Amino acid sequence: MSVLITTEILGEHPVLTSVNTKLDLVNAWVRSGDGLVGFGEYKKFEVKGENRFKEAKTWWEERVSEFKIQNNVHGSGTGPILFSSFSFDPNEISVLVIPEILIGQKNGKSWITWIGDVKQPNLEKINTAPVSGEIKWQEGSISEQAWQSQVSSAINAIKSNKLEKVVLARDITATSKTEIGVRSLLQRLEIEYPSTWIFLVDGLIGATPELLVRLSKSLVTSRVLAGTIRKTGNEDRDLTLAASLAKSSKDLEEHEYAVRSVADALAPFCSSTNVPEAPFVLHLSNVMHLATDVTGVLNDSAKQSDIFTLIEQLHPSAAVCGTPALEAKKLIVELEQMNRQRYAGPVGWIDANNDGEIAIALRCGQLSNDRNSIRIFAGCGIVAGSDPATEFAESQAKLMPMRTALETL
Repeated sequence: MSVLITTEILGEHPVLTSVNTKLDLVNAWVRSGDGLVGFGEYKKFEVKGENRFKEAKTWWEERVSEFKIQNNVHGSGTGPILFSSFSFDPNEISVLVIPEILIGQKNGKSWITWIGDVKQPNLEKINTAPVSGEIKWQEGSISEQAWQSQVSSAINAIKSNKLEKVVLARDITATSKTEIGVRSLLQRLEIEYPSTWIFLVDGLIGATPELLVRLSKSLVTSRVLAGTIRKTGNEDRDLTLAASLAKSSKDLEEHEYAVRSVADALAPFCSSTNVPEAPFVLHLSNVMHLATDVTGVLNDSAKQSDIFTLIEQLHPSAAVCGTPALEAKKLIVELEQMNRQRYAGPVGWIDANNDGEIAIALRCGQLSNDRNSIRIFAGCGIVAGSDPATEFAESQAKLMPMRTALETL
């Protein structure tokens, strides 16, 4: 028996508006005011193992085959949507969620999608979000001294020609006496970091500047970030720092590894790819990154390739793992001694045509089940020219988006 899923045009409606069904806000994907927000869970699927991307694709296609889709809006991101959050390591759990109700907005057009043979849900601008209590911070899995020691070990391995680059991560934990207000946290991130992708999938929440892959019909896009410098808040000083970042041999080397890994992964599927000769400097509120947008067009033999296939090929990129990937993974397991869970994994949405937008889960945190605590993460790319103290300072800067947002709720 088919399940009716309906998509209709809405009037002007901010995507983070509440829904008066009082369903829980469980999914979000917002950038510069546009995006998708899901309420309630129609179905959820957890998967792990080396075949998790293939199993996720099969599960989603089976669900789509059960739907009787009545889409009066059309276009990418309309109709039934799958929110996905894959783990960094295949042995950890990845989560897929189909929301009961979805609100979307793009280029001034808003729509609503709901599941079931019922009338369109009513929408209201109501504030039911809990108010967070005082935030207290605790040291994470790794102390500052231990993490810098890990970085030193990684540098030694690189100088011994065991690998070229490895990404090491660390975490800290925030606790609150009351439930952390997810809606307020998303809105704070949206205000402070409008050029990033704001996301929420099954308790993983953040504002990432790095797009792993966007597939729209046959056009493929990936934004690669590697090489970071902290902002000072002084405009003239920051312009000077941006210029130094663009010329930094250490950061350019790190960036080149990341771009190469993405371009090489896309090449077998694309008739043409465009890789700019030099990166640009992406300015965020607290840091600046070297950035490159890699684009491509799927070739005829790869027309059956979909976003699940591309995710599998691209993850993990050098930006979150290292180069060569196999050696970097081994060193991460040996040194990091921390479970990343879904941090640094692919996160985003996929539509019924298997197009979608998938970022890398950076600048993010994992909420506890009761939402009274959150574990936030940061990682740094280590190359031969790295310095442990400098890398720790960089990790602190990368923790700031979540720290600041949590502290100002």
